[in-house]
Amino acid sequence: MWDRIEPLMPADPVRGRRWADHRRTLEAIAWKYRTCSPWRDLPDVLGSFQTAHKRLIRWAVDGTWERILAAVLTAAEGADDIGWTVSVDSTSAELTSTPPGPGKGAPGRAEPGDHALGRSRGGLSTKVHLASDSRARPLALRVTAGQAGDAPAFETVMAAIRFPRSGPGRPRTRPDAVVADRAYSSRAIRNHLRRRGIRAVIPQPSDQIGHRLRRGRAGGRPPTFDSEAYKQRNALERCINRLKQWRGLAMRTDKLAIAYHAALHLATILIWARG
Repeated sequence: MWDRIEPLMPADPVRGRRWADHRRTLEAIAWKYRTCSPWRDLPDVLGSFQTAHKRLIRWAVDGTWERILAAVLTAAEGADDIGWTVSVDSTSAELTSTPPGPGKGAPGRAEPGDHALGRSRGGLSTKVHLASDSRARPLALRVTAGQAGDAPAFETVMAAIRFPRSGPGRPRTRPDAVVADRAYSSRAIRNHLRRRGIRAVIPQPSDQIGHRLRRGRAGGRPPTFDSEAYKQRNALERCINRLKQWRGLAMRTDKLAIAYHAALHLATILIWARG
């Protein structure tokens, strides 16, 4: 895994202090989120917890995590290692620490005003909207407040699917098909996919079926639905399960959304590096 990641890490600055060992720092951040332990409990062998925490935030602010993930995905696309039947859904992470106060944020990078926290039935939580390929690996991730709906975030997640080519050509942004549950069955989403030439595999909820039948001919024909292709949606459930094996992602302890999002990026990088 490290052989794949090492060439993508930032080089030492021309002037000033050299970076602390990248591999040890990544292991420190991964250990914290895998175990959901406090930063101060970081084992001495993994270095200073201040270094690991500052590196997490700093690379989130300057976009380093996103660039590393983009490079990993580009290599996978060049090796034809991506299953382009994409599944979209969301999962929630309950906040388990004191919520951030007003005015706090990450300098130099937009931190959501609500810190991607909202009050749902389970209390304060964050919702992770994601897309996975057919091999249960994340392709795109976005975080919102816990009470946010799934459908409004759909186009944002789809816009984040962007794979630069390893050779000439425009980045690939269009999967072959999108599999999603009934929460995404809306005219706007189906029209969005139709305009882009993407096959929609989305079942209709019973209320939409009943409304169409009551209208008779004016209700139009039912949208096509491939029940066999819909079985591939289990890839997204397995993808969520892989992410939630990181206890610090299953239960959010970060006060800043940018830190939590960065940890999601790191987990995704390691999932792809594992192959």
